[in-house]
Amino acid sequence: MSDLLLVRHGETAWSANGRHTGLTDVPLTAHGVEEAISLAPFFRDRHPALVLTSPLRRAVATAELAGLTGGVPFPDLHEWDYGGYEGVTTAEIQRTTPDWSLWTHGVPPGDAHHPGEDATQVGARADRVLARVAPVLRADDGNVVVVAHGHFLRVLTARYLGLDPADGRLFLLRTGTVSTLSTEHGLPVIAGWNTRP
Repeated sequence: MSDLLLVRHGETAWSANGRHTGLTDVPLTAHGVEEAISLAPFFRDRHPALVLTSPLRRAVATAELAGLTGGVPFPDLHEWDYGGYEGVTTAEIQRTTPDWSLWTHGVPPGDAHHPGEDATQVGARADRVLARVAPVLRADDGNVVVVAHGHFLRVLTARYLGLDPADGRLFLLRTGTVSTLSTEHGLPVIAGWNTRP
């Protein structure tokens, strides 16, 4: 069975200062562009069977700068919809709710463009992504690369391992990194995490 390679997009201004960046389509910073370009040597001699990207430009740009041509935007790969907490930092939220955590408390509804999601809803999207890539991984004709976002990829990892979506809290994921989900003796494993070539 082939591996599933997860690429978190490069840095944005909002990720740099800890603002929850769900559906807001912010671009990469200059440092984020450098992070994405630094991934190109990792993918230079690899020929993935499938490349899927979030439709948001920070993910699409990361894929292109990393040399991942032919990426297919897949709507379910967008970041967690943070609802009323879109653009807000954890520190700001914890001023009024000191023990707040995305993983346990969720988010309040936002406007029509940011209705918000809970971990179960993000997990359902992750399950759809895993169902989409499963036949390609089983065919063993090459790895699958998914270029997306921090919280979403953490939930995807939890679901790949058979864990609850909220267990994504266990997997800190940095910008501009590659992580590898694989198998050992037919069981799902993490073979590499937060790798920078």
